[in-house]
Amino acid sequence: MPLRQIEVVIPKEGKEDFEHLLNDDSVEHYWNEHSESSGYLLKALVDANQTESFLDKAEHLMGEKKGYRLIMQEVEATLPRVKSQEEDEPSDQEGKEEPWEAPLQGIRVSREELYNDITDGVNLSGVYLAMVSFSTIVAALGMLRDSAAIVIGAMVIAPLLGPNVALALSTTLGDSSLFRKALKTNISGIGIALLISIVLGFILSVDASAYQLESRTQVHLSDIALALASGAAGVLAYTIGMSAAVIGVMVAVALLPPLVTAGLLIGDLQWGLAYYAILLLTTNIICVNLAAVATFTIQGIKPRTWYKAEKAKRVNKIAFSIWIVLLVILALLIFAT
Repeated sequence: MPLRQIEVVIPKEGKEDFEHLLNDDSVEHYWNEHSESSGYLLKALVDANQTESFLDKAEHLMGEKKGYRLIMQEVEATLPRVKSQEEDEPSDQEGKEEPWEAPLQGIRVSREELYNDITDGVNLSGVYLAMVSFSTIVAALGMLRDSAAIVIGAMVIAPLLGPNVALALSTTLGDSSLFRKALKTNISGIGIALLISIVLGFILSVDASAYQLESRTQVHLSDIALALASGAAGVLAYTIGMSAAVIGVMVAVALLPPLVTAGLLIGDLQWGLAYYAILLLTTNIICVNLAAVATFTIQGIKPRTWYKAEKAKRVNKIAFSIWIVLLVILALLIFAT
C-alpha cells in the first residue's frame, strides 16, 4: 500500500484541532510530541489514496490561523507493514452498499501533490526553452533523415507534457492564474519549436516523400482517437505517480512530430502539405486537452471549497463546449480532405 507521512505543527491553542486530525479515518498510524510552550507535532502515516481527505480536513482546521504548518513526504517503506483496509475488513461486510464515488477517484495521488508536481513543470524558464529547442532540432534532423529512432529520442526529451497537463488542471480547478501561466508556456514552446523548424526547413533540403514527414501530412479521423487516448493515458499515468519522462512521450508523440513537420514544410515553401500538418497539430492539441480535462473530472479532482467548485464547474462547461465545437469543426475539415 503506498503511504505518505504527514507532519502537522499545531500551536498550543489548537488542542481541539489536534484531536480532530487524530480521529480522521485515513490515519493508519501516528505518533506525536507535545510541548507546553510550542504546541503539538503530529506525524501520521496515511494511505496515499486517502491523503486528500486528511489534507482537506487539516486545511479547513488551519484556515488563516497562525502557527500551523503541514509537510507531506512519500514513504518508501515501513516496518511492520501496514495492512490495507480490505485486508482488515471481515467477510461479513459483503452485501453492504458502498458510498458512490467518482470512477478512478481512489487510485490517484492527492490534489495537492498533483498541483505541486504540475506547477513545477509549467515555469517558462531558460531550461524549458532550451529543451524545446534541442528536442525540435533532434526531431527535425530525424525526420529529414527519415529515422524513427531519432524522432522517438526527440519525443523523450521534449518538455511538452507539463504545460498541457497544467492547462487541463487549471480548467478543472477553475484556477485562472495557473491557466495564464500554462497558456503562456504552451504558446512560447510551440512558437519557438515552429520558428526553429521553419529556419531548418529554409536552409536544409526537405524531402516531403520521406515517411516521417509524409505520415504527418496525412490526416485521418483515427488521429482523433490517437490523440484522445494519448491525452487520457498521459494524465492518468501522471495522477498515479508514474515517471514524467515516460508519460511525456505519450503527449509528445501527438504534438512534436506534426509541429516540426509543419515548420519544415513552411520553411521549404510547401504550403499545401504544411496545411495538413497544421491541421493534424491543431486536432491533437484539442484532443489532448479535452481528454485531459475529462480524465481529471472522472477522477474526482475538484477544488476543496464549494464556491470554488461551483466556479470550476462553470469553467469546465465552457471549456468542454469550446473544445468540442472546435473538434467537430476540425473533424469536418478532416472528413472533407
